[in-house]
Amino acid sequence: MGRLEKELQRPDFWNRQEAAQRSLKSHKEVANTLNKLAKFEEELEDLDVLDQLAEEDEELERELALALKRVAGELEEFVLRQTLVGEHDLCNAILSIHPGAGGTESQDWAQMLFRMYGRWVERHPEYQSELLDLQPGEEAGIKSATLLIKGSYAYGFLLSETGVHRLVRISPFDASGRRHTSFASVFVFPELDDDVEVEIDEGDLRVDTYRSSSAGGQHVNVTDSAVRITHLPTGIVVQCQNERSQHKNRSTAMKILRARMYDYLEAERQKEIDKLSGEKTDIAWGHQIRSYVLQPYRLVKDHRTGLEIGNVDSVLDGGIEPLIRAYLTRGQ
Repeated sequence: MGRLEKELQRPDFWNRQEAAQRSLKSHKEVANTLNKLAKFEEELEDLDVLDQLAEEDEELERELALALKRVAGELEEFVLRQTLVGEHDLCNAILSIHPGAGGTESQDWAQMLFRMYGRWVERHPEYQSELLDLQPGEEAGIKSATLLIKGSYAYGFLLSETGVHRLVRISPFDASGRRHTSFASVFVFPELDDDVEVEIDEGDLRVDTYRSSSAGGQHVNVTDSAVRITHLPTGIVVQCQNERSQHKNRSTAMKILRARMYDYLEAERQKEIDKLSGEKTDIAWGHQIRSYVLQPYRLVKDHRTGLEIGNVDSVLDGGIEPLIRAYLTRGQ
């Protein structure tokens, strides 16, 4: 009898719903890993046969080359997933984007990043995204956006995107055609299970309601159902307006707040450790992790790994896999 079968037979297994669901999810991931290993073994055997048949057939040689490239890419991603061993790497990801100083210019850059991550999700059918909050800019772009990205290891992969992103380009909003530098910050948090303890005192919260301002035509609420929650001791602000119900928006906003608070408390704990060990760490806000240069040349450079990509359009269209891979394998 397998481990999962034994756990399911325990009379108290379903007493803690969240823990039970997490256990089932963990076992499912193990099963998926074993199934993928079996699939790779079958594909390698098929490639071996195809290799023998292709010795005197050019068309089969081309088919073999394409198959090898496909399997190599799948294997590379599989191996990469095995590096994700963090406590919350398996979780869904909450991704927030905020423009820096600079008004319309930075807000437009924030919207470009918003589109980039949306396209990344579209490229990966194993992931789905849900818009939790969107605050449009006054002239163009966005003031903020928050996405929930669902799927195994979403947080593990997207954690690499946390930090300040810099854009250099000829401004489409400058009549003189001058070059501008814009900044936007990206924060990624794990969507925590309900049984992860994060103490939040209701007395420390200020809850404001307002009318939804997101684009959506007839779907925009005409009542004050959007919710903004401020955690007064830390100044953390979260908001949600994707649901028609104020109650559901508050529930989702509290979930985002729990994730933000967990990240904040972990960062404070790390500061104490660094203080005791005499080490210094980079501050997330204001620490430039990546530059996207459109003028006077075209280049994306990740300053943490040194990786440079000349095809800027591909990256902005969601092709961030090489950047994620370089971050996860740095130092190996």
